[in-house]
Amino acid sequence: MSSEVLREHQRILAAYGGVYTDPRLQPLIERTVERLVAASERPDLHYKVTVLNSQSVNAFALPTGQLYVTRGLIALANDDSELASVLAHEMGHVIARHAELREEHAREAELVSRVVSDVVTDPAAGALALAKSKLALASFSRAQEFQADAIGVAIAAHAGFDPYGAVRFLTAMEHNSQLKPEQTGAINPAAPDFLSSHPATPERIANAVTTARQYRAPADTGQSFVQAKAAYLADINGIVYGEDPGEGFVRGRRFLHPKLGFTFTAPEGFTLDNTAQAVLGIKRGGSEAVRLDVVRVPAEQTLGAYLTSGWLENIDPATVEDITINGFPGATAAAKGDQWDFRLYAIRFGSDVYRFIFAAKRRTAETDRAFRESIGSFRRMSIAETEQAKPLRLRVVTVAPGDTIEKLAGKMALADRALDRFRALNGLDPSDRLKPGSEVKIVVE
Repeated sequence: MSSEVLREHQRILAAYGGVYTDPRLQPLIERTVERLVAASERPDLHYKVTVLNSQSVNAFALPTGQLYVTRGLIALANDDSELASVLAHEMGHVIARHAELREEHAREAELVSRVVSDVVTDPAAGALALAKSKLALASFSRAQEFQADAIGVAIAAHAGFDPYGAVRFLTAMEHNSQLKPEQTGAINPAAPDFLSSHPATPERIANAVTTARQYRAPADTGQSFVQAKAAYLADINGIVYGEDPGEGFVRGRRFLHPKLGFTFTAPEGFTLDNTAQAVLGIKRGGSEAVRLDVVRVPAEQTLGAYLTSGWLENIDPATVEDITINGFPGATAAAKGDQWDFRLYAIRFGSDVYRFIFAAKRRTAETDRAFRESIGSFRRMSIAETEQAKPLRLRVVTVAPGDTIEKLAGKMALADRALDRFRALNGLDPSDRLKPGSEVKIVVE
């Protein structure tokens, strides 16, 4: 890699959790790419594929042929034709030279990130900076997306993949995106995924169907499809699902970080998102938010002095108070912005200081109480908790006679909308029924 490409590569790894290593996935993807390249109009191009350790459903390419695909996307796909449709779509951008625009997007995103990261008066700032940065990695015009779709379906079909894989996967992504908590208001800390930058509109799905029909009519794909699906599921069996505990993870309203050894629980109604820069959370409706990050504060500086040291404006000096949270020294203060009221906490834990910024459109005694209770849940994880902090994984199971979608969804290690997630993971519509002997994916601890 050139130094410029290497910098972009490292930036992508930092934003998407680094490289995900699995001895079965790399050969699966490399085989798929080799077939696609050989069938494309540019068999001379060379691609290097990196699997990213991220739960987001995303894929993108650099102009140099660096292809990236997240484990979240691999887990959502149900056969190699679906995976091939995504990789071929990204190759379509490279072949059509769309990806050369990415360098300019990346420069703009870097500038946005730098500017916004200097402004911490709004907890939304970090989320928006990250969103814009990630979004710029895969932002192309509507016309370019349709062109890449058409090129991708053609390449996949010529390579012997089912051309309707693109239709199935676009549909799966739409179903998956509907599982995100509803957000209103300006803050949405949910990590952008493929749908954010590659909108899977009904029109796009309809176009994919039209393109696929040029290669064959829609029909039951028969035994060859069953075998291809079984082989794909065998390759992804055991893949990590959701967050990697090594970088901290969310379970409902609770955040745990085994490596750093602490945990806390967000207020009632909050949805948390663990990003590379901070833990971000928002309450249903968007009227309250929280940001947790870590800073270094000199041991000789009191936390009260740190809160008023100028990193955040409009702090009310009368509200600064030294506190103790489960044995750890801390401080709190209130501040007021144009549109948000803030309650700040700083807690010294080991050599680091954890900084909580709670925000409310209108701070009340009730919001302050909820924020205080949340801070009160900050504590050191026990040895048992640390040892038990293992990632969720996909497990492929065979449908037994009498098994229903509801029954298998009930075995999922997910508290939030397990039935809908089971359907999305397995490409099932509400009217679909399970066939004994077939294989499906469930999420287990």
